[in-house]
Amino acid sequence: MPVIALRPVTDADVEPLFQMMRDPEAVRMAAFTSDDPDDRAAFEAHLARIRDNPEVTNRVITEDGEIVGSIACFVMHGDTEITYWIDRSRWGQGIATQALALFLDLVKTRPLHARAASDNAGSLQVLQKAGFAPIRTEVSYAVGRLADIEETVLLLA
Repeated sequence: MPVIALRPVTDADVEPLFQMMRDPEAVRMAAFTSDDPDDRAAFEAHLARIRDNPEVTNRVITEDGEIVGSIACFVMHGDTEITYWIDRSRWGQGIATQALALFLDLVKTRPLHARAASDNAGSLQVLQKAGFAPIRTEVSYAVGRLADIEETVLLLA
């Protein structure tokens, strides 16, 4: 059985993370992404800010030592939010579920908020398995779709 683990982000992780986060289908499904997923300089600057911010917990997700995603939590407008990204080639394999469980053991802050495009059934299922409950929906502009879409906001108390 593959071993899923979390570890701090290193300089060597920049390239694989950049490549997986610019996959067009993954960007469309995530919906709420950077303005230009192909802008390497902007990606590196954003990652540097995250890594330097003591209020952010950011980890690489590995499967048997290979990078397969990332997971983080950060404070936005007074709420601690969680976000994750799984390489599209690994969707549907339970990696996000396992990584989220590991992350929730690491990060004890509660409540935690999460957001997902309301049509992203896979991500919503992962979050609900971990105990997040939907609390509302919002319509927001999604750069990854170039349109306003419905977003589900979830809470882990």
